[in-house]
Amino acid sequence: MVKTRVATTGSDRDAEHRIIAAAHAVFVRRGTAGARMQEIADEAGVNKALLHYYFRNKRRLADAVFQRAIQRLFERVAEVLGSDEPLEAKVETLIGLYLDQLSKAPFLPGYVLAELNQHPERATQFAASMRARRVAMLATLNRQLKARIRAGTLRRIPTRQFIVNLVSLCIFPFAARPMICAVLNLDADGFVRFIEERKKVLPEFFLAALRPPQ
Repeated sequence: MVKTRVATTGSDRDAEHRIIAAAHAVFVRRGTAGARMQEIADEAGVNKALLHYYFRNKRRLADAVFQRAIQRLFERVAEVLGSDEPLEAKVETLIGLYLDQLSKAPFLPGYVLAELNQHPERATQFAASMRARRVAMLATLNRQLKARIRAGTLRRIPTRQFIVNLVSLCIFPFAARPMICAVLNLDADGFVRFIEERKKVLPEFFLAALRPPQ
């Protein structure tokens, strides 16, 4: 039987937000399979019974955390790419925002990829929740790309390839961080410097690849 909450106070909302934030930290750190409800309760500074009051079980809490995580990764993509800014400005803005954001949460892409492999239905659920924003983003970007291609200032590229190329170039270093650090002999500080260098190199690299041959 589902418990019905009669009212939601400021204190209730604060507790729920603390639980989500704590669960996010634990799930990203441990993975959903390795996370424990008691560890989440300790991280949030609440008792375990309160976790069950708000979310009933670990699965519901995992769903809420995944939704929060993927929104952080992709909502800004839709916002930036769906704007009326010129393509060059969009590319530079998105790369800067993404690399800054992922530098603060470097294990987030790995967590999201692992969750999608284990629970592929979540991708469909998220796409459905963002449908209106996704449609608007694709329409705007498609219009801009076609106009630039017709003008001869851009290589012919499908909209979906433009998006995936740009986003993956930002996410990959964080998703493959252990491998990159091992191959390039980078410690933690070295990886930070590598990402700072990438903020300068990647926009020009991506934009140069889009220019038509002379």
